[in-house]
Amino acid sequence: MLGLDGPRLDTGQGEALPLDDYRRDFRERQWTIDGQDSWKLERGQHFREPGFASWEAFALGDWDESLRLIEEERDYLREFSQEVENHRITLYRVRVVEEPITPYLQWELHLLRLRAEYGERIRVVGPEHLADLERTEPLPELLTLGDSTTYRIRYTEQGVLDGAVRFTDAGITTCCRALTRDLYDAGEDLGSYFAREVAHLPPPQPE
Repeated sequence: MLGLDGPRLDTGQGEALPLDDYRRDFRERQWTIDGQDSWKLERGQHFREPGFASWEAFALGDWDESLRLIEEERDYLREFSQEVENHRITLYRVRVVEEPITPYLQWELHLLRLRAEYGERIRVVGPEHLADLERTEPLPELLTLGDSTTYRIRYTEQGVLDGAVRFTDAGITTCCRALTRDLYDAGEDLGSYFAREVAHLPPPQPE
């Protein structure tokens, strides 16, 4: 269940989904929550996204190309945001950012800024907001869909997406959503954070 200092989800209460099954399950469920919301909590500071063209360019040290490829996501995000609007879904995301900002996060924040342009509501929190929640372990990566689906997203040791554990207990989703909402309420809008802390940074070195 969820501890007082953050979610310690008992994986025995959920179903472990390998990567392909997680992607399939998410695709099947994401448009079934008409009129509801989705909350995502991103805690990790280092990830790898093989297969995503912009990240591949970033990993090769071609910063200009990685930013150009992010811009190419506009058509997809425009179509996606229209689908979200058609289903009356609201997307929220909390991005934990530790400073100094890691190269990966510098890249991801450019991508998130574009997602925010197309309606995703994104705020940034620092580790100081997590002190009482991480007394025993870091917060997990969480994603909720509507009122009764939560994914605890799993990654390999190298930071590559590796599937998820799916929970369908409404009480678990309520707790995870409340925790993420509290962090969101304490956070700073991505736009102002990006302008102050990210926009001026020189190109990062690949990790």
